[in-house]
Parts: sequence; C-alpha cells; structure tokens
Amino acid sequence: MRESRVVGDLPPELDLSPFSGWVRFPELPRADVPRGPGVYVVVRPTDAPPQFLDVSPAGRFKGIDGTEPVADLRDRWVSESRVMYIGKANVGRSGRRGLRRRLDEYRRYGAGAPVAHSGGRRIWQLADHGDLLVAWRETPDADAAAIETAMIAAFRRHHGRLPFANARL
Repeated sequence: MRESRVVGDLPPELDLSPFSGWVRFPELPRADVPRGPGVYVVVRPTDAPPQFLDVSPAGRFKGIDGTEPVADLRDRWVSESRVMYIGKANVGRSGRRGLRRRLDEYRRYGAGAPVAHSGGRRIWQLADHGDLLVAWRETPDADAAAIETAMIAAFRRHHGRLPFANARL
C-alpha cells in the first residue's frame, strides 16, 4: 500500500515515501520488519470520526493501567491528520533491539501483554485499532532519535499539536 493513498498530503518534513511496510498490527509477526534501527509511524487509514473505548485493552506493565478518560482522548484528537504516532527504535546496548523487536513489543502491549511499551498507548483505545497501519524506515542508529524528534516537531508546527498518541516532543 502506498503511503500517499493512506495519509494524503503532508508537509515535506513529514515525507513518508521512504517508509515501507504499511501493515496492520496483527500482520507484524509475518511482515518483513528490519532488525536494524529506525523510525516508524502508526497511521489510521480513514478520516471517519473516531470511536474510543472506555477501557484500554493494552497490557499493564508493572501493573500500570494505560487507560485515559475518553474526554482527554477527544481533546488530543487531531482531526486533520491520519498520523497517530511517530516512534523510534534503537539497537540498544546488546545490539539486538531495532525495529522488529520494538514493533513486536508495541503489538504485544496492545494485545494485552505486560510489555514495556507504553509510548503511543492511546492508540489502543481507538475502537478501530486493529485497522491501524504501521510503516517503518531504517536509519543509522545515531540518527533514529533525531529523525523522530524532527518528524514530531514538523507535525507540531503543521498541526499546532503533537500527534494523537505522542506524549512528548
């Protein structure tokens, strides 16, 4: 699936053409996700108004419930954008992390496993979270954080706020 069909026009700083994948979370285990470092996006493939779940189905890492009040979710919603979350994956000290592992943690967290991936947790309260698309772009390890930060900053400049599920710049 081509990103332009999914997200429409974006400012140049948010160019998603180098991203690949464009698969739903449940398809990630069978997808050819790179093992190296990079950045990733979560995109909602519709402009329909969102429906929010009262309780998040996501895991409770260290017993913490990531559920947010629906009123807060409505306040954070960016109706002009399908980009829900921008994240990064580094290789870590062991060199065995990267996109494949980070996205698998994110998927498993959303499926209810007590996994340490609370970043972007708001997406799991979308009633259509199973339809969300994930795309990734490999980068040098040292560049992943800077690219993620630049993309989030560009989104904020363009929309006046962070992507729906990002908590910080």
